[in-house]
Amino acid sequence: MGLALVHGRARAGVRAPAVKVEVHLGGGLPSMSIVGLPEAAVREAKDRVRAAIQCAQFEFPARRITVNLAPADLPKGGGRFDLPIALGILAASGQLPQDALGDCEFIGELGLTGELRPVDGVLPAALAAAQAGRRLVVAEGNGAEAALAAGLEAFTARTLLEVCALLTGRKPLPAAVAPPHQAEDGPDLRDVRGQAQARRALEIAAAGGHHLLLVGPPGCGKTLLASRLPGLLPEADEADALETAAIASVSGRGLDPARWRIRPFRAPHHTASAVALAGGGSEPRPGEISLAHNGVLFLDELPEWDRRALEVLREPLESGVVTISRAARQSEFPARFQLVAAMNPCPCGWAGDSSGRCRCHGEAIARYRARISGPLLDRIDLHVEVPRLPPAELRPDAPDGEPSAAVRARVTAAHARQHARGGRLNARLSQAQTMADCRLASRDQALLERAVEALQLSARAMHRILRVARTIADLDDSDAITTAHLTEALGYRQADQGAGQQAA
Repeated sequence: MGLALVHGRARAGVRAPAVKVEVHLGGGLPSMSIVGLPEAAVREAKDRVRAAIQCAQFEFPARRITVNLAPADLPKGGGRFDLPIALGILAASGQLPQDALGDCEFIGELGLTGELRPVDGVLPAALAAAQAGRRLVVAEGNGAEAALAAGLEAFTARTLLEVCALLTGRKPLPAAVAPPHQAEDGPDLRDVRGQAQARRALEIAAAGGHHLLLVGPPGCGKTLLASRLPGLLPEADEADALETAAIASVSGRGLDPARWRIRPFRAPHHTASAVALAGGGSEPRPGEISLAHNGVLFLDELPEWDRRALEVLREPLESGVVTISRAARQSEFPARFQLVAAMNPCPCGWAGDSSGRCRCHGEAIARYRARISGPLLDRIDLHVEVPRLPPAELRPDAPDGEPSAAVRARVTAAHARQHARGGRLNARLSQAQTMADCRLASRDQALLERAVEALQLSARAMHRILRVARTIADLDDSDAITTAHLTEALGYRQADQGAGQQAA
């Protein structure tokens, strides 16, 4: 009787739990069975593996073959177990040395000719293999992704025969190499003309990690402003960038290894469903809010979104994670993103414009705004009106705005102050940290309380005002929150309140 053990990795959300592929050759009629909660793609591996082994000029044993994928209660899907199953059969039948399998992990789908094909979710597996202290062998198409894991000895192969040559010591495999990092070359803030208040709000949002709502008529530059936010953020550190890249790796939409450090900017269409935003499926995949992790999620035409879709944002905006529960499994995905939303002030889009072209009556405007729930608006820190620009500011010879690089320098300095003080951005401060780091003078505290009472704001909104004021003080390199900082932070709530009164 032959028995072999090969190490592989499953995919469970953004994790890659270890799987032991145990292959046993016993007596009886020739057959092959795969156990251990395999899904359809894994059960079909027996036909792919048989053809690949025969095409590689090895002997497929005419015995009773049992393949166990342990642990048995972990669902296994995809073609990622083809390579370890094939190697286990060859080792159990004595055609490969079993000693060479102990310190390696193998991931890859086999073609009928023995070609090794790439699979998704390799980066989480590579990070887990590095932590376990094992080497990793993947398909050539997954090499650049696997090389992103620091401290991992990863190799690439084109065929099953090449992997067997490595294990028998006949020929080494080439090491996986990460591609050169591509620098961010996104849109620049200098392209935005005028809109001083909106530009200022964008800088504050970038400096403190705050959520932002832009309200203005069509064509005033809301989308233009939102697309500039990622360029104002400092480059993500390695841990955050790898976490974001791991989400992209398991999403099934592909990961560009050359751009893994660039913060994501997701702008789904307003017809997207709640599942598209939060993620889901029988085998849970991340949605748009997770794909925007450590980056920006832009929702244009906010009142046109399905209300049920918008409501799924409420908990991730607070917790930074989204949990997808299904009958067979539960997956948790990170979702710490910055929300930038844009909307028109009324159905026609021209309420409050100096041209007076709006003919929407108050009830229609109120219904339009009521499509967005109050609890969701309450979680957005900055509410900014973006007016229509006069034609003179759009002339080709009009001066450019401040470039993104200059604003990014101030944002980076503000981030450094926040991390030195509390270890996190101001928008993520807990209630206790907010009370400790956002203290006001007695006169300013009285001003805040009067404003909260006049604007009928919630306790959550009051805490968010304090955090925004703290961010404004950090941009001014000030240790204390002054009256000017507080009044500016209050102004970003008054703009929304004024629009709501106008709609009524």
